Amino acid sequence: MSDTAGLPRWLDPVVEGAATITVDDLTRFLQPDDVVPRRSAVLMLFADVDGDDRGELLLTERAHHMRSHPGQVSFPGGKLDPGETPVEAALREAEEEIGVDPAGVQVFAELPELWLPPSNFAVTPVLGYWRRRGPVGIASPDEVHAIHHVPVAELLDPAHRVSVRHPSGWVGPGFLIGPERDVILWGFTAGIVSRLFDHLGWGSPWDESRSRDLPSYMLRDDPVRVELQEG
Repeated sequence: MSDTAGLPRWLDPVVEGAATITVDDLTRFLQPDDVVPRRSAVLMLFADVDGDDRGELLLTERAHHMRSHPGQVSFPGGKLDPGETPVEAALREAEEEIGVDPAGVQVFAELPELWLPPSNFAVTPVLGYWRRRGPVGIASPDEVHAIHHVPVAELLDPAHRVSVRHPSGWVGPGFLIGPERDVILWGFTAGIVSRLFDHLGWGSPWDESRSRDLPSYMLRDDPVRVELQEG
């Protein structure tokens, strides 16, 4: 259940935007009526940052040696267990992956369910506010390489925006994150961030001709299996 009571004012545009954004605003892929998808959820967790009126987002970076999507930067999340709601799954996965205490998270919205044709996953982004921040850490180095606390202001900075090229020919929006700006946020997660922020009116023009190729460690998975919703 969503709860907007007592949220900081800087989250007002996010609350309002989540209530008005549609599937078409976030993706060009619509789930066919005859498809039974595998349902999953991710936690888009906002937190306060001192001196910043747009907070930060919590992201994880998958281990670089994983067989599936190595090095992918994403929100904590995973498949729904039988009987789970998207909110329950998103909070459980965040706790299992990096130790986020569900009791400290105020869930205030859900975005529309997004269908990924290559994998037949239907993903619900769950939006939460980290009202009681606790310690987080890598529970399993076999799954998580790093945790990133990324200020929204840095994501919105045009200097940190790039177009990302995939060997399949796909080109989409990306963000350079990390202390050295050498970690690429791209694909499904970058699409959610980019399109939601544009819907909120937070986006600024950026040089889309500035591009980056994906590093080799991200390409161990099938190069044509690009689970994205831009294009």
